[in-house]
Amino acid sequence: MALEKIIKLSRAAGIKSPKLAKNGIGPKYMQKGMKKLIQLFYPLRCPVCDRIVRASGEKICTQCLGRLRLLTPPWCMKCGKKVVGSAEYCADCTRKSHDYVRGRALYEYEGAALSIYRFKYGGRQEYAEFFGEQTVEFLGDFIRDIAPDALIPVPLHRKRKNARGYNQAELLAREIGERLGIPVETGFLLRKKNTAPLKYENPEERQNNLKRAFNIGQNDVKLKKVILVDDIYTTGSTMDEAARTMRAAGVKDVYFITLACGAGV
Repeated sequence: MALEKIIKLSRAAGIKSPKLAKNGIGPKYMQKGMKKLIQLFYPLRCPVCDRIVRASGEKICTQCLGRLRLLTPPWCMKCGKKVVGSAEYCADCTRKSHDYVRGRALYEYEGAALSIYRFKYGGRQEYAEFFGEQTVEFLGDFIRDIAPDALIPVPLHRKRKNARGYNQAELLAREIGERLGIPVETGFLLRKKNTAPLKYENPEERQNNLKRAFNIGQNDVKLKKVILVDDIYTTGSTMDEAARTMRAAGVKDVYFITLACGAGV
């Protein structure tokens, strides 16, 4: 689209004309203006109800604000699942050890499941910005305290990523990394095995399915402390296998964050 047309459309939308730098348009100003312009023609959808957000500049409907339930204490000191009473660890983490150090989730699974499903399978890539903001707001201190060398999105196999068109974990990691100034390494951990869908498998089947599912794609990148980023934590099989692979490659400490996790039964 020609610059004159962009500016004309921007003015019609109430966006001031981009200021010009010595060598052209100021990149930050133009990026902000273009973002507003894109939202004019492709309005953001609420991550809860999936309707177009009417309030300008908002990413979620006012009436939907309370429907995504934050995961609040008490939570498992290992995986972050909700626990009952004074227990430090959920039953899952009491029964088995994990290859990661610790993890946290943002939401309770029941309230966020449909939203995450659309984000993951329904092409709603625009949800990433809202989820990234929420993650930084409520899990930012946890992430800062870890002080990771990088965020590592849990990778998809190339066939699945090509079919879907994107990796939702990568979109989320980029939003978080941009806000906290943390590098996002998308080529460090690769998925070499196109595993069957895990959601219908029991813990033992998940573990077997994920054996040797990952490998290291960048041996020249030296990382000692990382945070894995994914959408949902269930049994921990994916996080364990990914952590095991990275630790074998020299990573000392592996943590994780996810959008949601189930109850710590």
